[in-house]
Amino acid sequence: MPECEYQPTYCGVLTRNARDFGGQPALTFDDRTITHAELNRRATRIANGLMAMGLSKGDRVTYLGKNSDISVELLAGCARAGMIFIPIIWRLSPVEVAGILEDAEAGALFIEPQFNAIEWDGQRVIMDASFDAWRDAQADTPVAMQVDADDVMLQLYTSGTTGKPKGVMLTHHNGTWMRPRLKEENIYWYAAEPGDGLIHAMPYGHIGGAGAVLNGLNGANHLIVHAEFDPGLMLRDIERYRAKWLFIVPAALRYLLAHPDAATTDFSSMRVMTYGASPIPLDLLKQAVERIGCEFAQLYGLTETWGTVVSLPPADHLPGREDKMRAAGLPLPDVEIAIFDAEGNPLPNGEVGEIAIRCPSVMKGYWNRPEETARAVRDDGWFLTGDAGIVDDEGYVFIQDRIKDMIVSGAENVYPAEVESAIFGHPDIADIAVIGVPDDKWGEAVKAIVVRRPGSELDENAVIEWARSRIAGFKCPKSVDFIDALPRNPTGKILRRELRAPYWKGRERQVN
Repeated sequence: MPECEYQPTYCGVLTRNARDFGGQPALTFDDRTITHAELNRRATRIANGLMAMGLSKGDRVTYLGKNSDISVELLAGCARAGMIFIPIIWRLSPVEVAGILEDAEAGALFIEPQFNAIEWDGQRVIMDASFDAWRDAQADTPVAMQVDADDVMLQLYTSGTTGKPKGVMLTHHNGTWMRPRLKEENIYWYAAEPGDGLIHAMPYGHIGGAGAVLNGLNGANHLIVHAEFDPGLMLRDIERYRAKWLFIVPAALRYLLAHPDAATTDFSSMRVMTYGASPIPLDLLKQAVERIGCEFAQLYGLTETWGTVVSLPPADHLPGREDKMRAAGLPLPDVEIAIFDAEGNPLPNGEVGEIAIRCPSVMKGYWNRPEETARAVRDDGWFLTGDAGIVDDEGYVFIQDRIKDMIVSGAENVYPAEVESAIFGHPDIADIAVIGVPDDKWGEAVKAIVVRRPGSELDENAVIEWARSRIAGFKCPKSVDFIDALPRNPTGKILRRELRAPYWKGRERQVN
């Protein structure tokens, strides 16, 4: 099998795949499979269709729906047209979706029928059989559009510490540059071979979703797409398609191993299972290694770095390497890692500070947020992650805590400020703080610490239901504790560490 010739843009990737791997499967969803040649052809038609809608290079095209083959085709069409693809997490509330559409200044919304109640007065295309007809009615004429490696092609919304989602702008080059270096350095566990089956079940609105799809296209892999995580379907398709690669988050891995079919599934085709988005308990990792039998590698990265920039290699998952199994891993080729103190000065190995990253994967910036971009990316190119950690004398990165208070629950990022803002309007709530607490199922669970108004008999269920009507379910508190007053510093800032301390007592790390 020939290796993929490097292409700096994803429209170039599509052309190369059609030329070199045209007859091989590119994409499978349900029982539908198309080749690389057909995906390339459909991308051209979609690009022409988008331009016929009056859109042009640099316009933003949004998508609201679950994973599917046509959502991948839409992404490919945007890449060919030089447009910016914005997948929206389908689990968000209508208010949150409307906020993203407004912030993005979207030129069009492609939406699955079950989500079509969203109020928006722009161009709307329903992603059902009518989409197929629309696509196939477009011309096969080559798209006369100059697309450059530094052009933004993907914009993903991530919540901020203020509760206001930010659009992370990622370029073609952010996603394409690394593969040749991975091959040169034999980082085989993060560079699947052309034709290899790769199961994709991560939601599109995350970098582990749309970004992983683009990585699969860059490697000319066979993407086996699932609408969402379904452990039974995943086990079936590992056997059915002799899949070699799978990315999974720890909470989903636990469900996979607990499924009745896991005991009899033939995992012999699997070469590497990668995991990430949150730390993994050692007992779960050992159970997975024993049952599945393939190699394991951890991936660490952020939306702002096009995902993975640090990886714990398979060799560090073997007996005798338990001390390293708690690490996020080692920097990938051409990735620089530094630890800074609160004043922005570099710290020596072994001292805890903020993890910073410098490499070609770092985002172009936050859409329409120049001040926040300047705070996140220093003039010298260092991106400040908000994660607290250390680097040991061997260069391994260990995550210790989250400087920005973010909660990772089932691999979903939840920011306390956003949840607090949604809950604070309840008439019986005088004050509120939101923290993450350890949870065996989700890694971390959202907990609200509430101060009732005098005379109120507000209970846990009322708080949770109030939140559920205003924000996505995964952001809602799973539990509520009531106290007389929140601890604050002299300037009035909530002392979250003080609130978190009782729940994390006795734990080695302040992430789970």
